[in-house]
Amino acid sequence: MKKRSLRFYHTHTEECLETTYKKGGAYVPKGLKQIDYIMRDYRTGQIYPMDPKLLDFLYDLLTAVNNHGEVHIICGYRSLETNKKLHQQDSKGVSKRSLHMHGRALDFRLSGTDTKRLRDVALALKRGGVGYYTKSDFIQIDTGRVRFW
Repeated sequence: MKKRSLRFYHTHTEECLETTYKKGGAYVPKGLKQIDYIMRDYRTGQIYPMDPKLLDFLYDLLTAVNNHGEVHIICGYRSLETNKKLHQQDSKGVSKRSLHMHGRALDFRLSGTDTKRLRDVALALKRGGVGYYTKSDFIQIDTGRVRFW
């Protein structure tokens, strides 16, 4: 089995990362730690382990749209404190039980791929939840039950 690498750009911290997170079917601890760091709650600095199944979902989505370019992170992990604050500001857009708080959700856009197409392909994969935020031009994928909004 080949290696799986991902490239990231965090839209809030302007950090970049290119790392291999899986090789020969086994997760690479160093790559996972690097991803955990770039996907930390940038508001508090808290780091939390991201679900490797989320990374597999993302990798398979990038493969399906034939674009392994830079994933622009809007939000990865979100601490309980940050989630509470955001939910108070926007109770319709931020769930009290957000999977971001468990390292199981990612809000992102992919340079060079239309966000609507990204959403459609993510839905077709049936690997978890898929949210589409047209005004802000990003999608969310998560490792919860299959659903969409």
